[in-house]
Amino acid sequence: MTTEAVTVRKARKPLYRNLTVQILVAMLLGVLVGWLWPEAADGLKVLGDLFIRLVTMVVGPIIFCTVVHGIASVGEARSVGRIALKAFVYFEIVTTIALILALIWVNVLQPGVGMNIDPSTFTGQEIQGVPTNVDGIHFGQFLLDIVPSSAIGAFAEGEVLSILFFSVMFAFGLLAIGPKGKPIVDGIESVSHVLFKIIAFVMYTAPIGAFGAIGFTVGRFGPEALLSLGVLIFEFYLLCLVFVLVVLWPIARLYGINFLKLIRYVGAEVILVMGTSSSESVFPRLHAKLRALGARESVVALVLPSAYAFNDDGTALYFGMVSVFLAQAVGIDLTIGEQLFLLLVMLVTSKGGAGVAGSAIVVLATTLSATNQIPVAAVGLILGVHRLLSSAFVPVNVMGYALCTLVIAKSEGALDEKVLHTELERGPTA
Repeated sequence: MTTEAVTVRKARKPLYRNLTVQILVAMLLGVLVGWLWPEAADGLKVLGDLFIRLVTMVVGPIIFCTVVHGIASVGEARSVGRIALKAFVYFEIVTTIALILALIWVNVLQPGVGMNIDPSTFTGQEIQGVPTNVDGIHFGQFLLDIVPSSAIGAFAEGEVLSILFFSVMFAFGLLAIGPKGKPIVDGIESVSHVLFKIIAFVMYTAPIGAFGAIGFTVGRFGPEALLSLGVLIFEFYLLCLVFVLVVLWPIARLYGINFLKLIRYVGAEVILVMGTSSSESVFPRLHAKLRALGARESVVALVLPSAYAFNDDGTALYFGMVSVFLAQAVGIDLTIGEQLFLLLVMLVTSKGGAGVAGSAIVVLATTLSATNQIPVAAVGLILGVHRLLSSAFVPVNVMGYALCTLVIAKSEGALDEKVLHTELERGPTA
């Protein structure tokens, strides 16, 4: 055994101290408790919600600090623009592929054909607080929503797009004033260290949060939820796997990144979001891990928050498959042209839809209302299994965030490949 191998073995912690293992065990216990004591579902939900709140209370400030410090450390607006352009081109290509793949998948397998559901059955229900008669959205409104009416309001409401926009504007302001802004940049860097230390404390409660979140899902909907709409659930999980294998894996291979080892490296985050259905809950840890993999801070700070807002690969799969499934279920035969129109609308509505648990179903309802092709009330058909579906697409989002950040970093020459391969070989320390 080589000296390097011995060092790697010594660096690894015992299994019981590994966060991935802790979360996995906690989720298994949550399934068991939710199954045996379903009456405890509401109490378990509090544990999951509390953990998500502990993380999301600092996500906005972390995005602000990392984006501002990252852009300011680049030193010139031209480099920032080049990185942003590469990132957005990547985001649009990959999410478009995801939507097209989902539409092909659902048209070939046709999981909703023959269900003959009457959408009026669900009329009058509310979808995660949004009435089923929600108004459609317009591209102009989408642009207005990016710009916050109040900078403080953006942080208070946790709007990733708005926070990102304000952070970029603030960073460019610092670049414009030159050396005078250095004390502010240094102060922001110090604040970001404090925020990441808070997250390190919060992550000790991650297994408890995962336990509560998955326990609530099983307790509230029961084991029969695993069988209800089983064809849709099975085929959607299979679609997510196919996307990872035929899209994300080849992209990683093209850029010399071992995707299997990357998944292992961010395994704790992937498993955690399976339970919480909130990719925001792992943003701080994902940011730290990508920097540990050798990606330059300035690239991670700009690309990762942007990916959260614009590169929701798993959510795109969800929108593409579920929307056509609902049309099939209520007996609506969408033409190819109508499905392409639906795809174009989803390219807009899918932006900024991930991150917060449960937000995807709200955006889905808005999308259906915007197209006026499928009754919004039909969304009630999947309310009971949405959480099970999100346990598949949110982890795909997280894998996509990690990969795209490394890809953009490498394309910019801002990725230390020696550090990358060493860290991936060594694996996560927690």
